[in-house]
Amino acid sequence: MTAVNETDEKILTTGEWIGFFSMAVGVFMAVLDIQIVASSLQEIQAGLSATQDEIAWVQTSYLIAEVIIIPLSGWLGRVFSTRYLFVLSVGGFTLASLACAFAWNLPSMIVFRCIQGFLGGAMIPMTFTVIFMLFPQRLQSSMTIVLGLIVTMAPTIGPVLGGYLTDSYSWQLLFLINVIPGFLVCFFVWRFLDIDKPDWALLQKIDFVGIGLIALCLGCMQFVLEEGARDQWFEDNLIIALTAVATLSGVAMLWWELKIAHPIIDLRAFKNRNFAVGCAYSFVLGIGLYTIIYLTPIYLASVKGLNSLQIGYYLMVVGLFQLVSAFVAGPLEKKIDLRVMLGLGFGLFALGSWLNGQLTAESGYWEFFLPQAIRGGALMLCFLPINTLTLGLLPVEEVKNASGLYNLMRNLGGAIGLAVANTQMQYLTKAHYATLRESVTATAAPVQELLYGLEQTMHNALLADPSAAALAQLTGLALREAEVMTFNNLFQTIACIFFASLCVAPFLQKVDAEKAASLPMD
Repeated sequence: MTAVNETDEKILTTGEWIGFFSMAVGVFMAVLDIQIVASSLQEIQAGLSATQDEIAWVQTSYLIAEVIIIPLSGWLGRVFSTRYLFVLSVGGFTLASLACAFAWNLPSMIVFRCIQGFLGGAMIPMTFTVIFMLFPQRLQSSMTIVLGLIVTMAPTIGPVLGGYLTDSYSWQLLFLINVIPGFLVCFFVWRFLDIDKPDWALLQKIDFVGIGLIALCLGCMQFVLEEGARDQWFEDNLIIALTAVATLSGVAMLWWELKIAHPIIDLRAFKNRNFAVGCAYSFVLGIGLYTIIYLTPIYLASVKGLNSLQIGYYLMVVGLFQLVSAFVAGPLEKKIDLRVMLGLGFGLFALGSWLNGQLTAESGYWEFFLPQAIRGGALMLCFLPINTLTLGLLPVEEVKNASGLYNLMRNLGGAIGLAVANTQMQYLTKAHYATLRESVTATAAPVQELLYGLEQTMHNALLADPSAAALAQLTGLALREAEVMTFNNLFQTIACIFFASLCVAPFLQKVDAEKAASLPMD
């Protein structure tokens, strides 16, 4: 029997709807937990008596564990079934969250965050998989929109919510808020969602070598990307060693997984042209999505001097327009070629990023509004077609494995984008500041006029040395301008990457409702 006969005629029960949306809540918790903690690292650092370098491991440990589990989620889902694995994941994630709230020192917090990331990382690809397994083809786009909203809005909400909870209560509440929703998700998924059965026979053919190579490669890679900029990259011996380990284990992993009969991740999915190109687009989307979410708050705090709540008002624009665009993207998907829709989404995201690269130090809320509105409106036009184009032509039995690889590419894009952005921020700021120092000389008339005005201001403020204070303020202004130029360069670079990615769109095979629905099912 074909998928169109089985899925299109199926009417979902109320319990199945409850089960799916419970999974969506679990995904929201997992994504939110990354950003909500990021906004309160200083308070956590003080509570655990850690140094600034040490506290970074609260985030790094979570991300390393998460990126390791994502590609394994497909195999684990086949072994334990979606129901068992998701309940185990969200239940363990919830208990680890509770443990994080009561962490007594930094090592205990790092261990609990590793457990959080390892269990939370499996939830995202599993939920995307359920869309293609549970829903008829006519509903898959709508459910993809819903899940896309959750995945992309959680990082927007996270810093604001984290700052509010920490300022009003304590950093422990960042983890405690997961407990009640986590146990409710466990109950509802276990009670209502039973769409496949465990395949315990796969445990007799465990690819231990593959698991080890994947963990080694991705773990080392994530560490290098997270810590490289802080440690001056290849000036640090540990970074050099781990880069070599990641490279060698990555090559060995590719050779091994393509060689054995029962690989832990089936790389043969990349033979499907749409899947391969779609993963490339997922990688690019990860670069834009996570890097801009990271850069914008830093700019607003450093250049504009805004607090967490004020930054939240700026970032909310993306989420609001993303929500509005969801009502446009669904109907549009049924009317135009998905490849055209993908091009429209990536083109608008590039435009919004380019407009964001025209900032000045005086740019305020409304100068940020239009670029963010365009990017927010573009996100659903990116997510919806890329998911369908990437996974829509795969047989259902391959979707679990493919979804893990697809989500991994987005995370890797974000990790690499953040690493490059961190490095370029340091390099470009120094370069622009050096250029400004050469241009702003004491003999230039405008500089003399500015210094004189600053000296008068400092003199009126009754400072002991008005000339030194004026010079220090001028230096600060130059450094601020260098930062603005740096952020503009980074936003423009992201725009160019998105524009360039459109060249690959012609290689995608057209996906229509009839073709996606005619694939054989188990």
